[in-house]
Amino acid sequence: MEKPFVVTEGMRPEESFVVPLNDAHEKRVYDTRYLFLLTFSTTPSSKGETNHPSQKINATKSFLCQVIKFNLPESLLLNLSLTMVRFTLIAVSSLLATVQAAQNLRAPELTKNGRKLSYQYITNYEPRSQVTDHNALDLDQKVIEEQIALQNENSFARARDVYEQGGHSKSYAKLKITSGNKPNVSDGTLFTGTDMSGRPVTGKVYESSTSPSDELRLQYSTSDIQSSYVGCQVGALVPTGNHNTAGCFKATGTVSNVPGVTTDLDYTYEPEQDNLNGRTIKGFSTAVRPRMLECPKCPYPDAKFFVDYYGDSDYADKWITASFTGGRTNFSSGRGNADFSTYSLTGRGEGAKKGTAYMAIFMYVIREFEDALDDCQSNCIACNDDPVHAWDEGVAFYSGSLEGRDGSAPGLLLHELADKRCANFNTCIDVNDSKSAVNDQLTDLFVVGQSQLLSGRCEEARNTKNKIVDLMYVPLIQGTIRYAYRVGEQAGGEKEKAEGAVFAASVLPRIHAASSSAADLIYNNMRVGAASTDFKAIKKAFESVYDKLNIKCSDVGGLLSPEGGYF
Repeated sequence: MEKPFVVTEGMRPEESFVVPLNDAHEKRVYDTRYLFLLTFSTTPSSKGETNHPSQKINATKSFLCQVIKFNLPESLLLNLSLTMVRFTLIAVSSLLATVQAAQNLRAPELTKNGRKLSYQYITNYEPRSQVTDHNALDLDQKVIEEQIALQNENSFARARDVYEQGGHSKSYAKLKITSGNKPNVSDGTLFTGTDMSGRPVTGKVYESSTSPSDELRLQYSTSDIQSSYVGCQVGALVPTGNHNTAGCFKATGTVSNVPGVTTDLDYTYEPEQDNLNGRTIKGFSTAVRPRMLECPKCPYPDAKFFVDYYGDSDYADKWITASFTGGRTNFSSGRGNADFSTYSLTGRGEGAKKGTAYMAIFMYVIREFEDALDDCQSNCIACNDDPVHAWDEGVAFYSGSLEGRDGSAPGLLLHELADKRCANFNTCIDVNDSKSAVNDQLTDLFVVGQSQLLSGRCEEARNTKNKIVDLMYVPLIQGTIRYAYRVGEQAGGEKEKAEGAVFAASVLPRIHAASSSAADLIYNNMRVGAASTDFKAIKKAFESVYDKLNIKCSDVGGLLSPEGGYF
């Protein structure tokens, strides 16, 4: 027997209510003033357990809804516990929607101003904007690691080129105009042409104010589908064989202003040379000063920790470049230096590939969350699209595209690191020891922060950001402790020493801000060329500052022995 589901007007925090879920664990709730999108995804309550359909969820977000009735089978009504669900709330003003009863519970696709309101999940997080192009930055990391694995100077040079020039994110073409000068068009103006496969391709004007008068730069349009987000991927990829020109503008042709009635331009260019990338991993490091220290609401606290420690805003680039070339970092402060001339390609490769992910990308993830808060407008619904987009970018850079919708596939960025380290420190939440408590908490916080931004609760979102950043340091601490043990207690070789050094480099500035003596001890034991490594002293130094880092011993866990005990 079917019974109606009712969302009552005047819903308040801490009230319990029943939500219908479909196979994808989603239910959309509408009212005539705002669209509220509540997404619930069940998670394991503990190792080996799954959530029972009759557990309760408490509403913790205060909002008003009109009475909406859905004729649903009673068997599809599930109660879930707040501790066992993730939820997001999106409010969009001036939108009317109707919901019809349906057995499959699927709502119609909705748009606002032509913008889609549902996007592909990123490791269990649903963005509210298109970030497929940002999410693909981990494909650069993938090529970098593949080239480093070849272990020769030529492959290291190719890896460095990809680090510096990119190949997969923010692809754009430099077209040389052959029919007069380019028109006076602003960035974002759309042009369409034909790609190398004979299909239509579009791009928006990019860097119009700085490009030559006979050059039109068009950034390729991207799609909402991660697997086919863009058809032109070149940059520094040609020597590696990973390039894709099928969706690039053909070598000679005509581009027309969209909708195609104002401007037609003839052009020529070299597809394998003139398709470049405006987003690179190196750019994340060199952007620290303008985007994290000198912007209107800067400096951002964590960026300042690192610059204060190393003395240079491009500290990550200095570390990564020294790793690639076998040189010295020469940080201005004199702290945290590394001389990679003492390492072979094995150690240099570890310094480079972990430096890109855990130093350069790490800080830019935080930058995106900070940027979202800078633009947040308090107590305003439907005016925080830009902050939410920045927040979505932060999650995209944290996770990357390789791990997919649910994070079950192998990745190469920070999300993957957290899941790897949990097995070493007994902080996983699943029976397979593959899902970390850190990522479980972060996913909840990503969703909560998104909701707070959407509803204009900016100060609450700032508190959420602070919790996120605190947790992001945990896998870096775990990595340092793990390799301290492998070097100090197991006589690890160059590879283990290099891994320990780069993990330490990625977290030392935060430790130094809490205790300079703790940071000095960790550095002296973990640095490139350290005479010895005292595992117990390093572990104790980290533990001495956990309270100042706003984390607990239980967040980090303990390094497990093969027998299941703790070292």
